[in-house]
Amino acid sequence: MVHFVGAGPGAEDLISVRGARLLEEADVIIYAGSLVNPALLKRAKETCQIYNSAKMTLEEVISVMEEAEKKRQMTVRLHTGDPCIYGAIREQFEQLDARGISYEVCPGISSFCGAAASMHLEYTLPDVSQSVILTRLAGRTPVPDKESIESFAAHQATMVIFLSTGMLPELSARLIAGGYAPDTPAAICYKATWPDEKQVFCTVGTLAERAEEENIRKTALILVGEAIAPTTFRRSDLYHPDFTTEFREGRKK
Repeated sequence: MVHFVGAGPGAEDLISVRGARLLEEADVIIYAGSLVNPALLKRAKETCQIYNSAKMTLEEVISVMEEAEKKRQMTVRLHTGDPCIYGAIREQFEQLDARGISYEVCPGISSFCGAAASMHLEYTLPDVSQSVILTRLAGRTPVPDKESIESFAAHQATMVIFLSTGMLPELSARLIAGGYAPDTPAAICYKATWPDEKQVFCTVGTLAERAEEENIRKTALILVGEAIAPTTFRRSDLYHPDFTTEFREGRKK
């Protein structure tokens, strides 16, 4: 069996109980060494074989899994955050399916959740934003034309932009071209929940300038929208004394 495990956003204790147990039981661990906190590997047993996938191709990763299966060993494929977001896991599933190798997925806390927790943010605020767009800027690998930054910016929803810290001048220009005002609140969260996390609050127009000042060039999330620094918002209906729910009768006016 192969277990795809979400390592969480960075802090070694922000992994699920199930994920931690699987790490402790694994005979083989293949971890995303460019982003996963290596402190998590302290959970591995002494006999566990550990591979850093940052130095491997897909074919090499699958080969290790296949060899472990032949030995009836359990493999953990340790991905950063939650594997379903930019985890490149579907291509692994297809390779395992073709070989008749069983697998399961253990979800993890994504870095966009870790950033919100660290920065005391709520991405969805009544009358401000009720949607969160997770995306990235096209770089060495493209994104579909229909998912351009400009088209998403037109919604004025909260945006969390991955894998784009090295292209902030272009990102700012395209966010503004799509409809965000230059003074729209924004933030940069470098290595969310890691010991060396850095938080920078700024605006869409000053993203590149502030990142340069703080020497942030990679491993950061870009957060955009009025919910990042709201000037006003309406309290939720759910907990309003006048609002009736399935569990509580609202007060009579």
